[in-house]
Amino acid sequence: MTDSAETFAAFAQAALPAYGLHPEARLSLLNVSENGTFAIDDPDAGRSVLRVHRSGYHSVEAIRSELAWIDALRAEHVVSTPAYLPAADGSPVVTARLPDGTTRQVVRFAWVDGSEPHAARLASDFVQLGAISARLHAHARTWRRPPGFTRFVWDYDTSIGPAGHWGRWQDGLGVGAEELAVLGRLDAVLRQRLAAYGTGPERFGLVHADMRLANLLVAGDQVHVIDFDDCGFSWYLYDLASSVSFIEHEPYIPELIDAWVRGYRSLADLSPADEAELPTFVMLRRLLLVAWIGSHAATQTAQEMGPEFTTTSCHLAEQYLSDHI
Repeated sequence: MTDSAETFAAFAQAALPAYGLHPEARLSLLNVSENGTFAIDDPDAGRSVLRVHRSGYHSVEAIRSELAWIDALRAEHVVSTPAYLPAADGSPVVTARLPDGTTRQVVRFAWVDGSEPHAARLASDFVQLGAISARLHAHARTWRRPPGFTRFVWDYDTSIGPAGHWGRWQDGLGVGAEELAVLGRLDAVLRQRLAAYGTGPERFGLVHADMRLANLLVAGDQVHVIDFDDCGFSWYLYDLASSVSFIEHEPYIPELIDAWVRGYRSLADLSPADEAELPTFVMLRRLLLVAWIGSHAATQTAQEMGPEFTTTSCHLAEQYLSDHI
């Protein structure tokens, strides 16, 4: 379960002294999802971001691995993403401790100005997003990961299968007998098609895995990618699927996918076989989000989506199955 905003805030406040900030530095909540994210406003250092990790999701080694990839991406100018800011003692990850002895891991990042992409310019932003994804994937294929590097694997089993990181889709909001039947057929087809597609190194590697609109900041012509918290090993095409998270049902999605493909192909090969399987990855992500909403029912995002998300997912599943069976 995700901590409450109040619990995250207590750990954020406990972490501040480790960064040597001004005594009058103030915290304000930005978001509660997997983690609690806060803006820090410091009279001397200006604005930055503090991410308080939920308990039991990532190990310290996994968080350090995420930051190592961010460092490499920034050093090689692969993508625009904010730097992490170490603590006063140089530690990239801070352990915040409350008086009762409970702890959470905390990371601080530089602030980046920008806003979530607006609907009016999504198509042009998705061309750039496709190119960003191509650069990320090219880097992932050649980067020599440091010793001890560890991140989640997002394959069938750990996404919607028995070892799902976000729980079972069968426990999603509004999943009754009818929904169970439709989504169960979808699950079976996804399992079959993903197994046929395979996990060879040309198709499966280190990806951002959560490049949804909320994790993109647009400033002028620049698209910044934030929040590598779910980065891990999956199919490269999963990055496209995550980019249309929560909006898979919108009528403009085919246009966005076409834009993403054009941007990707401007820098890297994308075979017709790969392109043909993009709907499979969109539906994999959609079913995974049904699981996420069920296991994160207390979050604002899950409450806004509600059981209707499952109903719409069933409609999407029927459309997909009619084309892929």
